[in-house]
Amino acid sequence: MSQRSKLRQSRNQWKSKAGQRGEKNRYLCKELIRTKKERDGFKKELKETRADLRRLEVQSQAPAFQHKVDLVFLALQLFLVAHIGFRAVCRVLHVLAPALGIHKVPCPQTVINWVTRLSLVRIQAASMLKGLPLPSAPFCNGLIWMIDISIALGTGKILTVLALDAHHHQLSQAAPGFQNVQCMTVSVADSWTGDTIASVLENVIAVTGRPAAYLKDGGCDLQKAVRLLDERGLASPCIDDISHVVANLLKHWYHDQPLFETFISACGSVSGKLKQTILACLSPPKVHTKARFMNVHRLIIWADRLLKLSPAGGAAKGSMLSKLRACFDKLPLCRSLIKRFRDDAVALLKCQKILKTQGLSHATLAQCELIIQSIHTVPVRRGFITYLHRQLDIAKELDLDDVGLTISSDPIESLFGLAKQHGVGQVKDANRIAIRLPAFCGTPTRVEAEQVLKITVAEQHELTAQFISLTKQRREVLAHPDRFEQLNTDQAHRHVELIPGSKNRSKDQKIIYFPVSYQNTGGPQPNCRNREVYS
Repeated sequence: MSQRSKLRQSRNQWKSKAGQRGEKNRYLCKELIRTKKERDGFKKELKETRADLRRLEVQSQAPAFQHKVDLVFLALQLFLVAHIGFRAVCRVLHVLAPALGIHKVPCPQTVINWVTRLSLVRIQAASMLKGLPLPSAPFCNGLIWMIDISIALGTGKILTVLALDAHHHQLSQAAPGFQNVQCMTVSVADSWTGDTIASVLENVIAVTGRPAAYLKDGGCDLQKAVRLLDERGLASPCIDDISHVVANLLKHWYHDQPLFETFISACGSVSGKLKQTILACLSPPKVHTKARFMNVHRLIIWADRLLKLSPAGGAAKGSMLSKLRACFDKLPLCRSLIKRFRDDAVALLKCQKILKTQGLSHATLAQCELIIQSIHTVPVRRGFITYLHRQLDIAKELDLDDVGLTISSDPIESLFGLAKQHGVGQVKDANRIAIRLPAFCGTPTRVEAEQVLKITVAEQHELTAQFISLTKQRREVLAHPDRFEQLNTDQAHRHVELIPGSKNRSKDQKIIYFPVSYQNTGGPQPNCRNREVYS
């Protein structure tokens, strides 16, 4: 092989090796650049992660409640939603204080003041409350006013008016509750007549406008008040509460039945024989003597079930059946009354459940008519059908016969029961109950908590100075017998009155949110107005 050939072959080998080394070096350079880029990215992410961790550590060490508004909002939620007492609210906050960063736990009196001021905030907000418009009643505020009177300890009687959107059953699939109503006015007086009730309602109408309808029980004073308003040009349809109507229908037919008094007496005797025995679990439910027919169906259903535990035939001596029969007294003699009353009451209760949940409309009336046919007592059946058709005429007048008309005042009845048992202690003072009624309506919001803090001590004192609480009177009289005659002073007869637009107003002019919420139900929804209210 010539020298030139060897040189050419050697050069080709070198070029091949150089190409291979070049490809390898270029690959290594690309990998090095990629690795450095990833390393720089990881370093940057590490720095950001460490910064986030430091920030989270700082946030975790900071108190959860950085503003007093949050503390007020939580306290109102515990009292008004969780329904625990004032002292219990303070104990809960004391337990949560280390975790939430609460430096100073409020005392029970502070929580009481917050609830009282919330009542003021909501009464102020009620002055501009409006419901959805009613084309058939363009000059009303679109609200149904529930009116009722309740008594408590002392001379005062509490008149309360709650407002509910007339389209409630179009906005919600559930029966009205505390979260759906707003307190329009609360007033306490030694006695109420049709004239005085009409005067209070007229004052409220002057501020808030005329309601779409009134919803009330069968009280004569309330009926007279509505009639007087009609005469004064403030006419609105009057809806009768279904629970009171049903109770009156049963009362008118069964109260004078010969076996009814025997039945009531036998229930009392059976209760006394069953208590403090092994059969105490079969004791009858408690039914108050006042407004007895509102809940007498519970007693009837209990008696029917109790008698079914005793089938026909003999019972062995010493057996549980023989012990039970020994407690029956005259209850077996009332079987015919119990069966007839049960059949009527069960059918009426089924209709009540439908109408309270869905409202009165053509559809719900058709459902109830099928159930009403099972009522064997003709006067009760006819009276209930007449009542439903009369209320349906009101629904047609308001153009709610397809939507559903609210015919139950259960929210106001439940409100009285809750207020008398929650946060008033042993002394059920009418004024103390009345001053907190607006706070129980609706759902507390943070905006309301801000408004609560802006109510001054002077504004609260202007309200609370109107009356002397029974607790304070009791404390002073028992500790100072010489002050006993002071109970007869005029000051002891002053009562609470909360009316929208009255002098008990906050000076704050910012927006107040009206806390009435409705779930987003399926189907087309009406064009709801903005529910922000200006004070």
